[in-house]
Amino acid sequence: MATIFSKIAAGEIPSYKVAENEKFYAFLDINPLVKGHTLVIPKKEVDYIFDLDDAELAEMQVFAKHVALAIQTAFPCRKVGQAVIGLEVPHAHIHLIPIQNESDMLFSNPKLKLSSEEFEAVAEAIRLAYEKMK
Repeated sequence: MATIFSKIAAGEIPSYKVAENEKFYAFLDINPLVKGHTLVIPKKEVDYIFDLDDAELAEMQVFAKHVALAIQTAFPCRKVGQAVIGLEVPHAHIHLIPIQNESDMLFSNPKLKLSSEEFEAVAEAIRLAYEKMK
């Protein structure tokens, strides 16, 4: 049975896509901590990120790096934090979160409530920054 993230990457469930290549897909977290909070997933269905082979893990990190640079361009911040928790969805994923302070990475913080128009504007800003880097 496919995970919700596999269905998102396949286009079966709508998402706010920010970047994609043949192996990876990046889209906005639907319950963001801050504007620009993005998830990076492998299109290949793998539950635990460290079950990816070394080459795939390295490629995923490089893809995530390029997405993070686009996030930082679209949403100026001190850094883009990275977190891998992987308990809520059984599909490997990296959280990329624009941060000003370490406390911006606390998953216990209240989540933003954005309209679909706000989500689309955030995704578009990151997409444009990502495309300019290519």
